Amino acid sequence: MKLYGAVEAGGTKFVCAIGTGPDDAMVSRPIPTREPEETLAEAIGFFAGRKIKRLGVGSFGPLDLKRGAISKTTPKLAWRGVPIRSILERALDVEVRVDTDVNAAALGEHRWGAARGVDDFVYLTVGTGIGGGAMVNGRLVHGLSHPEMGHQRTPGEWRGVCPSHENCLEGYACGPAIEELGGDRTAEYLATCVINLACILSPRLVILGGGVMKTPGLLDRVRARLREETYIPLPRVVRPKLGDRAGVLGALALAQMKLRADLSRDHALGRSVRGVK
Repeated sequence: MKLYGAVEAGGTKFVCAIGTGPDDAMVSRPIPTREPEETLAEAIGFFAGRKIKRLGVGSFGPLDLKRGAISKTTPKLAWRGVPIRSILERALDVEVRVDTDVNAAALGEHRWGAARGVDDFVYLTVGTGIGGGAMVNGRLVHGLSHPEMGHQRTPGEWRGVCPSHENCLEGYACGPAIEELGGDRTAEYLATCVINLACILSPRLVILGGGVMKTPGLLDRVRARLREETYIPLPRVVRPKLGDRAGVLGALALAQMKLRADLSRDHALGRSVRGVK
């Protein structure tokens, strides 16, 4: 059996896995996200001596997808410009594919979770930050870069807690925002986000994951607000079936993807043409 590797590279912790899917995945203990050198060394150590065909990485961002590197605009200063793909490829002598953590989670939910059989959907994670990945016609959405759904501008009377700009969804509805501003309007902000996504992408399904969505009654309040919208058809809104494992299992799915020839120029997987097999 061919085994694959996965790294969920989060802003607070890394999680590694080896296997083929949810049933046989051997998952590491959480690795605290520290300085790049020591964090990546610990992740590399997990795979030492274990033969894998390919490695998928779902990472915090923003990302430079073409280089498979952390963008120089990331708020995690020590990680700016870190070339995750090339570091892991050199250390493990294996092909590495890199995408955002939320795109990876979307991919995992599509293959094994709540979006099985649904080719048009959005995965949104609401936690310490907010991010989203979208699939249209069975393909993850990429363009100039990757979607930044958590930073869609959102009207409000506060600046919000986002360090990059005022009045964005993350600034109002992420975990730190709720702690500072209160959570009275969280359902309203998230429902507005779902409506915006429906207007732009017309997904059949929106999956709301992340720690904030574990708040009792929050999902019900989002659904109640959505029932007030009558102009456009709205998607079903559900929890992730894979739960907290969506990210690392999605990275495993990323490693296993069979890329069609017309995707060989797609920088979304953090691979060059020569790296596509």
